[in-house]
This record gives sequence, structure tokens and C-alpha cells, in this order.
Amino acid sequence: MKGRVLIIAGSDPSGGAGIQADIKAVTALGAYAATAITAVTVQNTQGVTGIHPIPGDIIKGQIDAVLSDIGADVIKIGMIGSVATAEIIEETLKANPGIPAVLDPVLVATSGDSLGDSDVATFIQDRLLPLTALVTPNMPEAEVLTGLTVTGEATQKLAGQSLVGAGAKAALVKGGHGGGQTVTDVLCTSDHPPRSFLKPRIRSTNTHGTGCTLASAIAAGMAQGLDIDHAVTQALDYVWKAIKTAPGLGSGNGPLNHAHSLDKG
Repeated sequence: MKGRVLIIAGSDPSGGAGIQADIKAVTALGAYAATAITAVTVQNTQGVTGIHPIPGDIIKGQIDAVLSDIGADVIKIGMIGSVATAEIIEETLKANPGIPAVLDPVLVATSGDSLGDSDVATFIQDRLLPLTALVTPNMPEAEVLTGLTVTGEATQKLAGQSLVGAGAKAALVKGGHGGGQTVTDVLCTSDHPPRSFLKPRIRSTNTHGTGCTLASAIAAGMAQGLDIDHAVTQALDYVWKAIKTAPGLGSGNGPLNHAHSLDKG
């Protein structure tokens, strides 16, 4: 086991998204997962029916407990939920500038339920992006964060470049919400031209937690010493196979197969 990832995110009792998905992905890729839970949700494959925010002092206590003992090579940020929690995360990143942060700007669940409001989105734009090594929005999230209309590869590049211009070191604008037979994800960085990653689209409803899983898989790769380009490549392979081999659980948007055997050869 190599690489330590501190995951700051919400909990999903159904195990498909949130902290549970994060732990599975990081572990499957051979890294060590530690967590700080920001909220306990009531959800399953059909949707979110309740959210219980964790008090700020408990969130901060979890973070401090991990960093002061086990430490972290990467911090992965998922569901924030409130500005008060975002401020704790900002404080953490400022106090630990040597630990790169992967930010999955979770604002809406796969089911369409809201997991963050406009104030959280504004906070991410103004104060968290400049502290992140990588931000991983899907197309709707990229629209919220940039004000651009994101419909395909060309506009994904524009949105990614806008996020880098706002301070993020890199942005991966995901294309799963687009159409066509191919899913195109676009990686933008401050020092290289945009790179597009293409995968055959899998027609499946088993997509619960794909964003959480992908960001955590990238964080695991980075924690193990991969650069962002290679960490993204590995993570996209992992998630594609996890969707393709999904167990078909639940009656809504089912979970992925986080435990599939990843061929790194």
C-alpha cells in the first residue's frame, strides 16, 4: 500500500457515492484512505431524502486528527454542503500548502438532488480554486462555476481554461453528460495544451457515484507519485471498467463495481 489520501466529503449509506465510494476507489488502487465526514446523507440509488450536516468543530477535529498523526499525500474534497464547511477546508489547504488538493465540486447528485447551494459555488470559485491542484467538474458544474454554456469538447476546453485562469492548477471537465457514442473528458493545465480523453460511451444507468469515484481514483494515483496526466489516464480506465462491470444493484442509478481487477499493464 502506497500513498495516503485524506478524503473530505459526505457519507452515502447505500455505498455507491460519497465517502464510501471514495474509500473503495482509493483502496482498489492500492493507496490508503482516511476521511473527514462533512455530512450524513439519507440516500440510495433513487435519490437523496435527507442531509444532516456535521458540526464544524467535528469536521475540523477529524481533519486535524488525521493530518497530525497519519498525514496525507493528497487531500480529496467532495461534498462541502455549506460555506462554513468550505471555510474549514480553505483553512486546511492554506495551512498545508505542500499537500495537493483534488476538488470534485459536488453540487448536484446523479439523481438530480441538490448537494450544495449558490453560496458554496461562489466560495469555490473565489477562494478554493486557487488552492487546488485539480478540479473535476462535470458539464453542469462547469457551467455553474464559469458561467459558460458547456455542450461539447470545444466548450469543455473553454471552461477548463477558465477554471485554470481562476486559479486552479488544472481542470478536468468531464463529458459524461454530453451526447454521442463517445465520452470526451478534457484536461486543461497552466503549462500544457488541453488534452482530450476519449472512451466509448457505456449505455448504463449504473452511474451512481461516478464523479466521487473518479476524483478519488485520481487522488490515489497522485498520492502514489503519478503526475496529473497519468493519474487521470489511470482513473478514467478504472471508472470505465467499474461502469462496464457494475453489479446492477438498486432500482435507480446503480453503483459501480469498485472492486474490479484493474489491469495496469
